[in-house]
Amino acid sequence: MSDEDLKACAGTVKNGDPDRFAATMAAHPDARDVLFPLYAFNVEVSRAPWVTQETMIAEMRLQWWRDALEEIRSGEGVRRHEVVTPLAAILDANATEVLDTLIEARRWDIYKDPFEDQQHLERYLAETAGGLMLVGAHALGQCAEGVARDVGYALGVANWLMAIPALEDANRVPLVNGRPEAVAEFAQGALSRLEAARQRRKEVDRAAGQAFYAAWQVEMVLKQAIADPRRVSNGALGSSEFGKRVGLMRRALMGRW
Repeated sequence: MSDEDLKACAGTVKNGDPDRFAATMAAHPDARDVLFPLYAFNVEVSRAPWVTQETMIAEMRLQWWRDALEEIRSGEGVRRHEVVTPLAAILDANATEVLDTLIEARRWDIYKDPFEDQQHLERYLAETAGGLMLVGAHALGQCAEGVARDVGYALGVANWLMAIPALEDANRVPLVNGRPEAVAEFAQGALSRLEAARQRRKEVDRAAGQAFYAAWQVEMVLKQAIADPRRVSNGALGSSEFGKRVGLMRRALMGRW
């Protein structure tokens, strides 16, 4: 992979996912070479359904990325692209399968139908945020799959709850049950999975654990939602930029997640 490709990936993440950009900058430079292409892929896929009102065009955009993953999986004729080219250097066949599932889940973003049920919503977050975390951790080092998926799912729920006002403004139905008690239960389930993952820290080596820096705000956000679910609809989850950066620095220095 070229330095220019990596710079382009970093720029895409910085503009499209500033929190993951900050988390990646807290990691070792070698880890950044892995995480920036992966997170740039995620930015491109996640915004593909939103850049057009034409469902067919959105479907085609997602299919483009599925085709790129198939080329990486086959190992033959991978297209030249500032994200795909460095991505091909870090993915194995299993990773491409996980990311293909992520893309398929993202098709929900194209349409305005509500989730079928709570299980559908939870599966969506497990396949998107959970799958992304799994690929990142495995690309960096040794990590139990269940741990990575639990941390990723918790991050997915926290980010989803913070995005509720924007999703509703876009005429989407992001929650199956928006009652305060249901929102608190949703957040509690994610927090329980994060806590379960932390009980298995010994199954994650230090290198792989750098992927978990992206989840540095999760515990705080979920606890806020549990204590006062109204903060979700009010867009009042999270902390100040200063508080976020201090929290990230502390976790990175300690190497804890």
